[in-house]
Amino acid sequence: MDTKKLTLTIVFAAIAIVLNPTLTHIAVAAPFASVLFYQIWEIPIVIALLLINPISGIAVSLLNTSVLFVLFPGTLPTSPIYNLLATLSMQIGIYVGIIIGKKIYYHKNPKTSIINSSKCLITATGLGILTRVTCMTVILYFALPQAIPIGFAFDRAITNAYLPLAALFNTTLALYTIPIAWIIAQRVQKVLYLTVPK
Repeated sequence: MDTKKLTLTIVFAAIAIVLNPTLTHIAVAAPFASVLFYQIWEIPIVIALLLINPISGIAVSLLNTSVLFVLFPGTLPTSPIYNLLATLSMQIGIYVGIIIGKKIYYHKNPKTSIINSSKCLITATGLGILTRVTCMTVILYFALPQAIPIGFAFDRAITNAYLPLAALFNTTLALYTIPIAWIIAQRVQKVLYLTVPK
């Protein structure tokens, strides 16, 4: 990783940390599940993925998770781990969306960066949502019945009732996080003359 990319990774990690709700008070409990919080600290994580590469996205996620354990663990001591798994799974979908977008859309207009393609944005957002919701549904299915600190000791009926709410939360969070990150990354890319991840 060259100096510019390393510096940007550190910058986006710092921004994600600064956007922590403990510092900014920017967090809104989901109206349908008060243990889940809409926040904006994932936006710099996605920007790092889009502008630099998947390793940077992972690095920012890991640094952010470390800080979440200290500042904003959430309703469970293990909540930051669930957030990490959610962001990593979402990044997989986004990156696969970019790869698919390059194959389907990029060759039609080689002068346009993939990050400027609205079709690629839709593909990456859709796949980001799909991978995040799928991953978290499977994880929560097994985790929620466990005792604290892993889960809430829900019985199977409550777990099954909660899973659609968690899926709705993960869908809506990704639905604003990815496009906002995409738009910001597009602007930053133009200023810094960065290429999209290979």
